[in-house]
Amino acid sequence: MTFDDKPEPVRRAAGFSVHVFTASGGAVALLALYAAIERDFATCFAWLGLALFIDGIDGTLARAAKVHETAARIDGVVLDLVVDFLTYVLVPVIALWRSDLMPTPVAFWLGLVVTLASTLYFADTHMKTKDNWFRGFPALWNCAVLYLFVLRLPWPVSAALLIVGTAAMFVPFVFVHPLRVVKLRLVTIAVTVAFFALASLALTQDLMVGWQIKTGFVLVAAYFLALPFFRHSPWAD
Repeated sequence: MTFDDKPEPVRRAAGFSVHVFTASGGAVALLALYAAIERDFATCFAWLGLALFIDGIDGTLARAAKVHETAARIDGVVLDLVVDFLTYVLVPVIALWRSDLMPTPVAFWLGLVVTLASTLYFADTHMKTKDNWFRGFPALWNCAVLYLFVLRLPWPVSAALLIVGTAAMFVPFVFVHPLRVVKLRLVTIAVTVAFFALASLALTQDLMVGWQIKTGFVLVAAYFLALPFFRHSPWAD
């Protein structure tokens, strides 16, 4: 029996349950926010990692459950954006503000700039290309701030990277969606899995890591930053 052949109440329950699953990311965001306020940054990023996992699979579940038909009253796109803004932007900004990565006033004002710019980015109707690349840096501040915690760069360098990342949201440069972009998809998924493994190791060490994990983080970033240059390369299909 296919999904379409199932009784209507079952189909509607499946559709609504996917929306609840997506919304659970909001609850996870609150747990991450509490950890950030308490300066328990490893726990904060563990929760954000769970939220990223939820965000990574809820779209597939939504398409399988045909939520646009079975639970159409709830706009899944809006729901996803609300949760993403909490987990991708708000919580990482608070974590940065509560950290000792840079002077508190600098973190506060940079956080305001990042939040303002990210709000505009999330409302951009041309956020994605037709082949599912993001236009500009996709406000992945959960990952960007994690990098700052792992690499522990001098604070002026970290501040400069935040400014560059903010500007990069509005430049005509694409950034890969690791699951939906066809180009080198299997390699990208493998690198994404490697990133999660490295992040997990970093969390077990309370984000105070050695050069090996730092090198791994840099190599992952280099791959994702280089990939857009091969977007139109025939050999990379």
